[in-house]
Amino acid sequence: MGMSEFYGPRDDTDSIAVILRFLDLGGNLIDTADMYGPFTNEELVGKAIAGRREEVVLATKFGNERFADGTRRINGSPEYVIKACNDSLKRLNVDHIDLYYQHRVDRSVPVEETWGALKQLVDAGKVRHLGISEASAETIRRAHAVHPITALQSEWSLWTRDIEANGILATVQELGIGFVPYSPLGRGFLTGAITTIDDLAADDTRRTHPRFKGDNFSQNLKIVTAVKDMAGRKGVTPAQLALAWLLARGENIVPIPGTRKISRLEENLAAVEITLDNSDVETLNAIAPIGVTVGDRYADMSSING
Repeated sequence: MGMSEFYGPRDDTDSIAVILRFLDLGGNLIDTADMYGPFTNEELVGKAIAGRREEVVLATKFGNERFADGTRRINGSPEYVIKACNDSLKRLNVDHIDLYYQHRVDRSVPVEETWGALKQLVDAGKVRHLGISEASAETIRRAHAVHPITALQSEWSLWTRDIEANGILATVQELGIGFVPYSPLGRGFLTGAITTIDDLAADDTRRTHPRFKGDNFSQNLKIVTAVKDMAGRKGVTPAQLALAWLLARGENIVPIPGTRKISRLEENLAAVEITLDNSDVETLNAIAPIGVTVGDRYADMSSING
């Protein structure tokens, strides 16, 4: 996402270099969405993986419909599902999508109708596996009854642990669904690289997020300071420690940290070599207990957890 929008100026040449380096290092899961850009991120990914498609587990999403005037809506209508998939296939320049997510749940459309259309895409060979994002436990069960959910993608990190308290994590574990945490580094906050709001570009949308504003910023920085202290004692970076905490929570958990820099990519990938014992996990749980972060994730939470 950050390669095309939201986090400051874009540089497609550098971004493609990062994606290719990821593949060279043995990574394979690449995650995008039609709304990123909008649309241009899928095109970027398509260019990057041209000639290397067989090395990639390609994930994209539909459901956040964006318009030329800057407005957007959540759309889960069956007709839109089919159209969105066909459009994504063209932009990505591929004949199938490995993992296709419902990006946000449309509360005006029964999820069974949306997933009926998704099942058609699987039956047609256009999509291999299905996922859902930011869905409630009840919605997950209803969708899963129509067609098995391969993965849930929702925000999860040391500073966003809601899914541990509201039954969502327990539900995916019960149903055998993979969990793909997005923003596993707290939108960069947990890296320790953001110490003041001025570290963000003027057009960076994180400036509008409640957790990055005013006193909330300084309060949340205390969490990062504690994570940095522990990381220093273990001889790893704060980002690596935050990722290792997620990886230690289960074999079905695959965090997707975003970056536009090869150095950060290599740093993040090294987290898979870090082993945390139960004591380490409990220490981090105490540093960042559920609910400790100050401020909502987004300014408008109305479309979350449908």
